[in-house]
Amino acid sequence: MASVAIYLNFAGNTEEAFNFYKTVFGTEFLMPPMRMGDMPAPEGAPAMSEKDKNAVMHVSLPILAGTVIMGTDMLESMGHKLIEGNNVTISLQPDSNADADKFFAALSEGGSEIAPMRNEFWGYWGCAKDRFGIRWMFNVMKQG
Repeated sequence: MASVAIYLNFAGNTEEAFNFYKTVFGTEFLMPPMRMGDMPAPEGAPAMSEKDKNAVMHVSLPILAGTVIMGTDMLESMGHKLIEGNNVTISLQPDSNADADKFFAALSEGGSEIAPMRNEFWGYWGCAKDRFGIRWMFNVMKQG
């Protein structure tokens, strides 16, 4: 079933923030946080430091009325820089790759692609900024 989440980027303190949010909302993570060290290393990429390997790649927490907040640590070693304006993203989880492509095309028109739609190890993913400066992420999770 399609859903929407609010995606938050942090400068290395995602775990601290989400543990705080757990206490505020009295909820539990949808699954254990994924770590940067859990993802396959891109071919030719330099080795990741132990600190970066332990950083949060993805975490999900339900808050109110079916709304979920998700988060990640932005790593400067991976070329990321946290600035106000790129720390919040609306994350859409459409039912199909075709729906993701449709939304991506419409929302990036007059805006910019941040990351074109592509297959990743967890599913089909991309990110765009619309012409109003709002960041949108698209995820179609692998089935099975």
